[in-house]
Amino acid sequence: MTKKNQEEKKGFFSNWIVKNLLIALVIGVVLILGAMIYLNIATQHNRELTVPDFRGMSYQEAVKAAGEAGVRVEIIDSVYSQRNRGKVKSHLPQPGAKVKEGRRILLTVNAVNARKVTVPNLVGYSLRQAIPELEQRGLRLGRLIYKNDIATNNVLQQLYRGAKVEPGTHVEAESVIDLVVGLNSNDHETRIPDLEGFNAENAVKILHDSYLNVRRVYYDKTVKTWEDSLNAVVYKQSPAPSDLTVDMGTDVAIYLKNVTEEDQQ
Repeated sequence: MTKKNQEEKKGFFSNWIVKNLLIALVIGVVLILGAMIYLNIATQHNRELTVPDFRGMSYQEAVKAAGEAGVRVEIIDSVYSQRNRGKVKSHLPQPGAKVKEGRRILLTVNAVNARKVTVPNLVGYSLRQAIPELEQRGLRLGRLIYKNDIATNNVLQQLYRGAKVEPGTHVEAESVIDLVVGLNSNDHETRIPDLEGFNAENAVKILHDSYLNVRRVYYDKTVKTWEDSLNAVVYKQSPAPSDLTVDMGTDVAIYLKNVTEEDQQ
């Protein structure tokens, strides 16, 4: 092989190596860029979003809000309340929760049409037995009307809209049932609990569990909508909580407001 041929062969291999190195470099750059793009897409896809508050919205409004927030909504249950029919009552995950994009939010919606429920026979029940029975039937306890009897807090009569109601009567769900209960002169006192920080529903339950009545529920100017009322908490009550005893059936007024960041500090 002549010297010229050797130089040509050497040049050929040198060019071949350079070309392959360049090709490998280009492929490497493409792979790196592709990986970066994929990771960016994957990261964006799995980014955390904040669940909006769908409470008080119609289903159509919730669907629109969910689309704007990057999540989906689905109705899984319905309840009935006389207020805000056809509106979202609650949902899971709850408002403010962190979720992945596209997460399904499960809605409980307040039915438009009232369902009928049957009034149970509570006569002869103790008050502690009667309250969960009403709740299980989809009814609400109204006033406790005390009447002299040998057994304190024994149910003597049940009333609907001020009149005696017979067991088996069909009424709308969430209807209020007042109970006439016994009061023994030797067992007629209770204490007023501290309700501060509780929402209206829980505050009323605590009062009933303490054998007390709700005189009235007051909302201050921070509570402007039904959704606000769900978040409002008791900041004052009258009479104030005390270790001193009062008669069972005493009326307690509660005052509620929305909690601000300033209140939490």
